[in-house]
Amino acid sequence: MDAAITVTNLGKRFRRSGVDAPRTLKDAIIRRGRGLRGETFWGLRDVSFSIGQGRTIGIVGRNGAGKSTLLRLIGQVGRPDTGSVQTHGRIGALLDLGAGVHPDLTGRENVFVSGVISGMTRAEVAARFAEIVAFAELEAFIDSPLRTYSTGMKMRLAFAVAVHISPQILLIDEVLAVGDLAFQRKCLNRIEQFKQQGCTILIVSHEPGQLRGLCDEIVWMRNGSVAIHGPTEQVLEEYIAFMEQSARQNTPSLPAQSLAGGRVLQAGVNRFGSQELQITAVRLLDQQGRLVSELESGDSLRVELDYEAPKPIRAPLVGLSLHRSDGPLCLDTNTEVAGLDLPVLLGTGTVGLQIERLDLAGGDYNVSVGLYERDWASTYDYHWQVYPLKLTVAPSGKGVLHPPMQWSVGASVAVELAAPVAK
Repeated sequence: MDAAITVTNLGKRFRRSGVDAPRTLKDAIIRRGRGLRGETFWGLRDVSFSIGQGRTIGIVGRNGAGKSTLLRLIGQVGRPDTGSVQTHGRIGALLDLGAGVHPDLTGRENVFVSGVISGMTRAEVAARFAEIVAFAELEAFIDSPLRTYSTGMKMRLAFAVAVHISPQILLIDEVLAVGDLAFQRKCLNRIEQFKQQGCTILIVSHEPGQLRGLCDEIVWMRNGSVAIHGPTEQVLEEYIAFMEQSARQNTPSLPAQSLAGGRVLQAGVNRFGSQELQITAVRLLDQQGRLVSELESGDSLRVELDYEAPKPIRAPLVGLSLHRSDGPLCLDTNTEVAGLDLPVLLGTGTVGLQIERLDLAGGDYNVSVGLYERDWASTYDYHWQVYPLKLTVAPSGKGVLHPPMQWSVGASVAVELAAPVAK
């Protein structure tokens, strides 16, 4: 089988500013350019592998391991400093929600711009325009400027364009972590369709369960190089074990903390991170601001976490996820995808997330919360599935979702059903 993608001795070097680098043009002029050079480092180094046509490959690794850089070079965004990339087939790429779009153009105009950049003709974009907009579920907003779109809306539009250019190679970088659960499932279904049609797919994800269901192989990136490339289960098992061990080693010894409901927060077991910025309390609140561990499906939920920063922490990230007790991830969000830039944190404070509706099936769930260094470089404090939440609902069928819904029967059907049976 011919290879769809061949990566040979690939390397990409970047320049990193020093701690004394000037922050403004005025500062640079006053200092006569001193501190501008900084230092160089290799984001990728000696990366080589080959991917057969029709294979679905997951790429895992810590933040900063080179995953996104690798996908961008395969997608011909930028040039490598060493080595080469060979691809065979039209590429559809979801690498950066801000790439190739303009905030002052409408969604309609951005569809045409993105489509043409991706290799379609204007006539091809026009022929598929209605289908693209319908898939993105943005009919009511398509003539509004992109700057008025939420991050999730931008992702939906970008994904819709990418999957309607009939790609032979599809590159996806983390964007499936953005958006509501229903649209994520819609995206995964479309990816599965492409897989069945023989499309070659590379997908970066932090969710092992997602990759298990999609991928034939996994590439584990570590410090800019390929650590392991092999069968999905084998590589994910080693990667998860490594990450768990690493998290435990980087977590200082802390006294166990008893929580409501009899659970215990314990370092190295369900609490990880350097503790330079600590989570001191977590509250699950109902619409009236009362502490809860049980809600009805469709109710609102507010999650608040108190923090303590003994030293200034610049622009940290806050993340929250919701897992069903039997494993599936139902929600994974953070302040970065919400476009919220936290200020420098010092001392104590509170960060809150308001979820207007939890339209999930009844059952037992667990909330996880975490504080992270900007750019996801490291974890300050992560509480893993510590906070229980039970959702109750009247019987409605199977599945994860329980959205508002109502059956109806048309008049013609009702008449037919009411008609006497011929003897």
